[in-house]
Amino acid sequence: MTTALYVIVFLSSLALIGLMMIQEGSDQSSVLMGVAPEALWGRNKSVSREATLKRITVISAVIFFVSTLLLAALS
Repeated sequence: MTTALYVIVFLSSLALIGLMMIQEGSDQSSVLMGVAPEALWGRNKSVSREATLKRITVISAVIFFVSTLLLAALS
């Protein structure tokens, strides 16, 4: 059980780091070098791209938080 929680914590932390790296900042520049938002999603889909990234980031954060609390409670 604890091994599975360790794996979940590790994967969710990697997902959080990766998702935060590809999200755009407030000055509309991408943190990850060389990736233009229009390159993958098109010019008209920037709102849905931002919403999708935010939604996935929140889900990853909740998974990380819950699994870390469960891991702390079990040990």
